[in-house]
Amino acid sequence: MRRTFQSLQVRNYRLFAFGQLISLIFGWVQITAQDWLVLQVSHDSASALGVVTALQFTPVMLFTLYAGKLADRFDKRLLLIIVNAVWLVLSGLMGILVLSGAVALWQVYVFALLWGTVAAIETPFRQSFVHEMVGPALLPNALSLNAATFNSARVIGPALAGFAIAGLGTGSAFVANALSYVVPIVALSRMRPGELHRGARATADSGVLDGLRYVWRRPDLLLPVGLMLVIGMVGYNFQLTLPVLSKRVFHTGPATFGLLVTALALGSIGGALAGTRRRARPSVYVLIGGAIAFGIFGTLSALMPTYPLTAVLLVPTGFSMIYLAQAANQRIQLGTDAAYRGRVMALYFLVFIGTNPISAPLVGWLAQVAGARAAIWIGTVISLVVSVVALVVRLRHAPASKLYVDVVPVWQGEERGAPAPTDLSGHRLHPVPSGGRARSDRTGPELSRVDG
Repeated sequence: MRRTFQSLQVRNYRLFAFGQLISLIFGWVQITAQDWLVLQVSHDSASALGVVTALQFTPVMLFTLYAGKLADRFDKRLLLIIVNAVWLVLSGLMGILVLSGAVALWQVYVFALLWGTVAAIETPFRQSFVHEMVGPALLPNALSLNAATFNSARVIGPALAGFAIAGLGTGSAFVANALSYVVPIVALSRMRPGELHRGARATADSGVLDGLRYVWRRPDLLLPVGLMLVIGMVGYNFQLTLPVLSKRVFHTGPATFGLLVTALALGSIGGALAGTRRRARPSVYVLIGGAIAFGIFGTLSALMPTYPLTAVLLVPTGFSMIYLAQAANQRIQLGTDAAYRGRVMALYFLVFIGTNPISAPLVGWLAQVAGARAAIWIGTVISLVVSVVALVVRLRHAPASKLYVDVVPVWQGEERGAPAPTDLSGHRLHPVPSGGRARSDRTGPELSRVDG
């Protein structure tokens, strides 16, 4: 258990994790409230929900790569303090607007766009800052704990949102989220900069294209980036599909509206904690295995006929979803030089979540015309097919690794059986020279010969 939470022994990371937990809990309160608000003012339009999701993620396509360049050049801690302060202001203003009763759908659209702009800038700062807090040895553990924190908040947040919406109104969720940003701002301010593991920073003339060329020259980075590009686009759309499935298919009220998201998050916590004991870079087969599992369980969850069965299947779906995302994240970060980490992580999140402006309207339209179930299983089946293709290609192009071992006992010039331990006294083992008595049909190394 102590090894699972080892990164929390680092004071700077402990402050960061606490601030993130509080902020993320209320962030999910706001996300759930926003989905409910959109469905209210749009008369249960899945397309409107898709537009909001697209607006939130459109800035990722425009600003994330440049934000990665900023992360490689400037103080990430200071940058994170600034973006959290901006989020505080945005949530407070939206909360006041909703509480006034004058909110319209176009105003929610504007808020989603502004919110997504800040998120697009913040993500490379936060992801690359983890390495500075804990160093390379604890990086897999810290990244997994980050995912566990995120998904713990995704369990608690929607449940709190249901009670907040039912008891205090939708606007209270936005106001509460605004106040929550005080915690990470204070936590970041109290860190000790001298204890950060800061590597070489990028120079002023280092550009975004340098980061892209760096990844292009690295096949070990291209595979997780490419895999998450497809799966992130077609499979990771539960923020959009689950609210529609819950409200339009299972006809839930505000108190139970977020329970499917909670079930997904419970599994996600398990998937995150499963990677906390990892100390080395995950292999490509761990990555592909997680992708295949996600495709299978995601498809099954979409086909379940009842609300309880859907919730049950969403648990392993959430597990495999985060297990995959963490394996990709860790494989990329542990294989990237410090001077490029901000830009590489920006590219990763661009392909991972930046494709939502393309996929969200399509998924929303599909949920509108074919139903929420179809919108889920079509995406997960595509994810499964791509994962299996990646596995087949990898196996076909992987170098054959065969080890042939021939032990040729030769003692004082005579071939014998395996010598007893007492026979070896005063003798030493060394490799047989090339041209010894090894079998001609084997090319592997011969291991031993005994000379007097």
